[in-house]
Amino acid sequence: MELSLSNISKTYKNGVKALDNVSIDIKAGMFGLLGPNGAGKSTLMRTVATLQEPDSGTAVFNGINILENKISLRKQLGYLPQSFGVYPKMSAEDLLIYFAKLKGIADKKEQQEIVQTALEITNLWEVRKKNVKGYSGGMKQRFGIAQLLLNNPKLIIVDEPTAGLDPAERHRFLNVLREIGTNNIVIFSTHIVDDVKELCTDMAIMNGGKILSHHTPKEGVNQLENQIWTKSIQREDLEEHETRFNVISSNFNQDNSLNIRVHNEIKPDESFEQTKPELEDVYFVALRNDSQAVAV
Repeated sequence: MELSLSNISKTYKNGVKALDNVSIDIKAGMFGLLGPNGAGKSTLMRTVATLQEPDSGTAVFNGINILENKISLRKQLGYLPQSFGVYPKMSAEDLLIYFAKLKGIADKKEQQEIVQTALEITNLWEVRKKNVKGYSGGMKQRFGIAQLLLNNPKLIIVDEPTAGLDPAERHRFLNVLREIGTNNIVIFSTHIVDDVKELCTDMAIMNGGKILSHHTPKEGVNQLENQIWTKSIQREDLEEHETRFNVISSNFNQDNSLNIRVHNEIKPDESFEQTKPELEDVYFVALRNDSQAVAV
């Protein structure tokens, strides 16, 4: 099972180049597409989901030319956009049965069975009679997963699904994704590094409509081995250090000082200590390298 994208480009009428020759191969498992807001992630997700046409390029899933044969792809597709509406006066169970009918499942017994399975997988069975409008943010997102499971999809796309969820809801939602991500291709678009760290077996970092890097989370971290350095400084010294060193991130300590992290192949100076790289470092290094390349 593989999704292969080749030279996908998209420029909007206002001149914004949302996708810039995107080429990537994605295999079965949890795939994290990591990037800041405005990186082009949602445009790429909508393109793969056949909701919009690229200006150029090819997209193939299991031998199906996505751009030429949209219906065949949609039969195998499960899609959860950033936000979606629901009928306010319908229970989760009734709404899922309605969606099952729309997806071509005509037999009532089969409808009941597949809806029950989807509700159980997403831990919504106990609240199946409750109106979806009254669900919490995390419950609505899990309902979104339930509806995409109705046609037993082989390609699943979830776009920024944990944004706005509290820690407990986020944890429950990620557990649901883990359960469904074993035998399918699940593309998980996010700007939250920890989502990818906890969930994904493969990942790419995207910005400015381009794929900056593609590797497993472990490979990305290993590439920065012995290249991340840390130092505690005062807040007023940050600007000077950003001028002198390749500062990729900073965070406050309890005493209101700052802990900075610097990317450099050798020790910047004797005031720094070497530290183990993290996936967040991989993300910030990729973005910084991209911004420096653009500036040049």
